[in-house]
Amino acid sequence: MNQPITMPALSDTMNNGRLLKWVKKIGDPIKKGESVADIETDKAVMDVEAFHDGYLAGPLAAEGSEMPVGAIIGYIADSLGATAQAAPEPKPTLEIINPPVQGVAEAPLSASSAPPGPAALSSPAPAQPVVERARISPYARRLAQQMHADVRQVNSGEGETKASVGTAKQPMRHLSAGEFPYRLERASSVREALARAVTTSLATPTFRMTARLTLAPLLAASKAMPMSLTLLLVRACALTVREHPWFSAMYTPEGFAFREKIHVAIAVDTPDGLVAPVIHDVAGRPLRELATDWNALHEKAVSRRLEPQDYQGATFYLSNLGMFSVVHSFDAVLLPGAAAVLCVASEDGGRTSFTLTCDHRVLSGADAARFMQTLAEYIANPSRLIEMAKPGP
Repeated sequence: MNQPITMPALSDTMNNGRLLKWVKKIGDPIKKGESVADIETDKAVMDVEAFHDGYLAGPLAAEGSEMPVGAIIGYIADSLGATAQAAPEPKPTLEIINPPVQGVAEAPLSASSAPPGPAALSSPAPAQPVVERARISPYARRLAQQMHADVRQVNSGEGETKASVGTAKQPMRHLSAGEFPYRLERASSVREALARAVTTSLATPTFRMTARLTLAPLLAASKAMPMSLTLLLVRACALTVREHPWFSAMYTPEGFAFREKIHVAIAVDTPDGLVAPVIHDVAGRPLRELATDWNALHEKAVSRRLEPQDYQGATFYLSNLGMFSVVHSFDAVLLPGAAAVLCVASEDGGRTSFTLTCDHRVLSGADAARFMQTLAEYIANPSRLIEMAKPGP
């Protein structure tokens, strides 16, 4: 009997996963708990583990395909002979009524091809509505939306999915204006997740405040310990938040949620996009222990092996671009779940710009000013960063 392998839900926010590669081939023996495939989520690359012993059986989902959580991607057979028997493919779950539009240029939207440049449009002719049933992948649906195409005009082609990319009434002005050539690349899951997050953040009213501080004492302490400057900044931020509890608060319609521990997310640049691993309880644990955690998190972030617990639960964000000497000031979008994000630029004339982006529903300008004052004191006295959290009542 062939048992289905499904796209797992690896976090509460995961809706789709991208099958990167099969690490086993049809007929290979599999042990329970053994990895059979690599999938890409919106944060990391993770393993799909076998749920019992057997043999990998087809049909297998194509490498590079994006599929919703719960979709069947392959099968595990009880016996080697059963692997040659093709298991039934899942039936289409989406049926649409598709009135064709005459005079509409079509471009392939398969995972292996990108749409060509803008096509000329012929004169529209009267359209006769017909009913068509189509299977639309999440990728094709999303790409159609990005290209301002009506999802009802997405058709099933032979071996690929095609979508209308423009009409006489609604051309793709954002791509085709000026007759300039372009190419369309499939975004990584990380970049797609970031796009969704920053779009959601637009609903949050924010304000910004910048302070010019000297980093010289902290730089000297970083070299003497030795210790990552970013980690010392994270510690300084957490101890400052501990003294100003509103910076650990989150607005909800029911009231303000104050988190008991301070979890700081650090922006990390990777080839696939920006990720933000989280160091937990930064104000309440020894600095050396935090350093061990940060080294492990940074390595996992760069190799795309972060697990959900590694990037969830941030109460404060830090973005450090001090390594780019030309960047003397910048700010960041405040992601949901935190009251503030701190941006640290490169040194300029002996001082460095620290810019806070704050949730104005939670914090005021005076709150931000007091935060900056306390942060400046910690940076000027690095020995205070070794302090442990104060005992509770």
